Amino acid sequence: MRGYRNISPAEARRLCRSNEWIKPTSGMAQGYTQANLVVLPRDLAFDFLLFCQRNPKPCPVLDVTDLGSHVPKMAAPDADLRVDLPKYNVYENGVLTQEVTDIASLWDEEMVGFLLGCSFTFENALLEKGIPVRHIEEGCNVPMYKTNLNCVGAGSFKGNMVVSMRPIPARHVADAVRITSRFPSVHGAPVHIGHPDQIGIHDLAQPDFGEPVTVQKGEIPVFWACGVTPQNIAMNIKPELMITHSPGHMFITDWTDEKFEVL
Repeated sequence: MRGYRNISPAEARRLCRSNEWIKPTSGMAQGYTQANLVVLPRDLAFDFLLFCQRNPKPCPVLDVTDLGSHVPKMAAPDADLRVDLPKYNVYENGVLTQEVTDIASLWDEEMVGFLLGCSFTFENALLEKGIPVRHIEEGCNVPMYKTNLNCVGAGSFKGNMVVSMRPIPARHVADAVRITSRFPSVHGAPVHIGHPDQIGIHDLAQPDFGEPVTVQKGEIPVFWACGVTPQNIAMNIKPELMITHSPGHMFITDWTDEKFEVL
């Protein structure tokens, strides 16, 4: 990964488009904002936009494509959302039926693409302050968990939040809260600290998405709202078709992290 930390967003997307990179993107093109992807047909797009507006912690909207367009005009006007992510999940009637590296054959004139803020964006700020990010250290995907935290419904969209977890040394927890709270457009401050059972997580070694990481002595599990929440919602409401990024395999925008930092 080290050789990919300082590449440009355009180069990162080229590597994804050519399938030279089909791994999680945490730590890739450091300093540039990463985003979750949700693609829906027009008849569901308004309700989903309303759902995001009502649930800005897990679903902060960064960009929305024009109807039928696969170009995120604000986030990366030269990009193609059909091919510029490492992997995509395809849900049909609430069931994950495919994990693919290209969704060009599925995107038609009725599709709308949503880019949502991703917590990978604030990881560089944590690292700069000497706060470890365990999944980067261990070269794996961030662990993500379904919770009992209810989202506010909108139309057919309703269900519970998904969170990502990072073990933080106890002495750095306050710093982690302070640092990440400066990034409200990419999930912001944690939604829960410690005591995972209180939010419906019973085994940190068994994440619902991503991979487990080591929690060392003296560290506290800290949980942030996660943009995989729409995938959990899809499993509940069972839309005929919903396409998302594969968890941890994000879209890399042309925006720098500083754009979303509130000082």
